[in-house]
Amino acid sequence: MRIKEFGESDLMVTFFTSDRGRLRGVAKAARKSKRRFANCLDLFCLTNLEYELRKRGDLYFLHSCRLVNGFPGLRSDFSALSLASYVVELTEILFPLGVVDRDMFELLKWSFLLLSEGKSSVKTRVLFEGKAMALAGYGIDLSKCSDCGRPYTGKGGAVFRGSKGGIVCLRCGKDSRTTPGMGPQAIEILRAIQTSQWKEVVKLGFSDETSEEIKRVLRRHIEYQIGKRLKTSEYLE
Repeated sequence: MRIKEFGESDLMVTFFTSDRGRLRGVAKAARKSKRRFANCLDLFCLTNLEYELRKRGDLYFLHSCRLVNGFPGLRSDFSALSLASYVVELTEILFPLGVVDRDMFELLKWSFLLLSEGKSSVKTRVLFEGKAMALAGYGIDLSKCSDCGRPYTGKGGAVFRGSKGGIVCLRCGKDSRTTPGMGPQAIEILRAIQTSQWKEVVKLGFSDETSEEIKRVLRRHIEYQIGKRLKTSEYLE
């Protein structure tokens, strides 16, 4: 997820694992070794890592690694590379060091794969944001109007209200820049993104127009819940 020089020849590496969540470790002499870390300590790579915890603290020692998938398509397209950086930043905010979530690991892996294969950046962003927020406990309530409590039956549109973390019916709110609206298809797609398994989510088919509807809502939702705009989001607009 992140790599920076550490000391004269080491590297400080932040990585996300399926069984221990996000971790930080030192790859000793990684800038000199051509055998233990050859072509596998790079951003947005899937690798098999051999590591162990130091006797004190939460820093790990990385001993060696093997590249599984370098997702080469990410590095040949600026929009894909920018979105991958955004994916990493949002993951770091939602999942602090040591918070374990196997589904989040799979979401990261599949998101990088979609981008590497040249899939739509807008759709991939919507899929990632909607699922990541739900996994972190910030799913949008699509079941009822957050103001009057009237159940949403799938008919007609609604608008998103950030302070409520959910939708409100058209009797209680109207489409605006701060309360973006969604049609019934967009609501149903977002519901599926939040609740379905990732293998089913990636099979969802929806239009660019629907993607834009959901994107507007998720942008407001993320900024409200996090309390700021992500630095990498500037490269996506």
